[in-house]
Amino acid sequence: MVNRIILNETSYHGAGAIASIPTELKNRGLKTPIVFSDPDLIKFGVTKKVTDILDKEGIKYTIYSDIKPNPTIDNVKNGVKAAKKAKADSIIAIGGGSSMDTAKAVGIILTNPKFADVRSLEGLSPTTKPSKPILAVPTTAGTAAEVTINYVITDVEKKRKFVCVDPHDIPVVAFVDPDMMSSMPKGLTAFTGMDALTHAIEGLITKGACAMTDMMHLEAIRLISSSLRDAVANKPSGRAGMALGQYIAGMGFSNVGLGIDHSMAHGLSALYDMPHGKACAILLPTAMKFNATKTGDKYKKIAIAMGVKGAEKMSIADARKAAIAAVEKLSKDVGIPADLKGVLKEEDVQFLAESAYADACRPGNPREVTVKDIVKLYKGLM
Repeated sequence: MVNRIILNETSYHGAGAIASIPTELKNRGLKTPIVFSDPDLIKFGVTKKVTDILDKEGIKYTIYSDIKPNPTIDNVKNGVKAAKKAKADSIIAIGGGSSMDTAKAVGIILTNPKFADVRSLEGLSPTTKPSKPILAVPTTAGTAAEVTINYVITDVEKKRKFVCVDPHDIPVVAFVDPDMMSSMPKGLTAFTGMDALTHAIEGLITKGACAMTDMMHLEAIRLISSSLRDAVANKPSGRAGMALGQYIAGMGFSNVGLGIDHSMAHGLSALYDMPHGKACAILLPTAMKFNATKTGDKYKKIAIAMGVKGAEKMSIADARKAAIAAVEKLSKDVGIPADLKGVLKEEDVQFLAESAYADACRPGNPREVTVKDIVKLYKGLM
């Protein structure tokens, strides 16, 4: 079996990494970037950390900020118009998955105009040309959109999210700077951090997993489980550990896929405007329990990576329970709700289950699943 691995051309890691943005722009001959960033990041001065560097170096740019937490088709359409008006030769995406997903969709449409309707890019996107160059600056430690070939857009009209998978959309450069993440509030840090853990665990057990990505995912699980609590407490060591851990998880899952946790989470965030990471976190123990019997010894490896005492000597059955318990404990420690009570409505369950089954992440799940199974999983959290 041949395994394909796609990563950034270049990535910078560590405090102060954003100082290298002007150098990368100049070395690539890029002179008219458009900055994609959401309104809150602009309001609280996070985006300014980057634009100040651009100003100092005399680099002209425009800013596009019509970006919602779960970016919509209209956000993409308006972004394309803004980039064309600015005659942008590149995009600097500053933010979490929302800014970067919007940038990816816009960058692809700019170079592949026949796909102007972003809906036409759902699933394995049939584009032929690389995106406008994207330089990605994550401000959350979770989505790893700066190193993935995926982006997710919300169809407000149909009340669903759709996933686009395209090697042409990966940012050419990533600047993973923990200083850009220091202003994240506790809740967002917890949600995005658990999203990263979900990436690592689902990526480890997905049908497409291979030796190289297993190595990435296990290291990501170790880093995330040992860093997230401190990151939520805004300790520099925790921020640094999460910045690296979420990126490594992204390196892995982008190349091998995910599973039902993400396919179920997409519907929750689209229908109820729930933060994606929060949805993933609530669903993770349930998805792990459902998949346990189809994971071989991988839950034992998860338990070991999460520092469960005595995990090396446990039976496979006990190790599976221990791994799930460790995830539940971490989730509780960082303030994630244990269920969907008060959120999930009975009348929405069938629609959500059908949407999850149709989602691009579902086929990678290690255990075969039906719409009826998904209905049962949702109802178990009500």
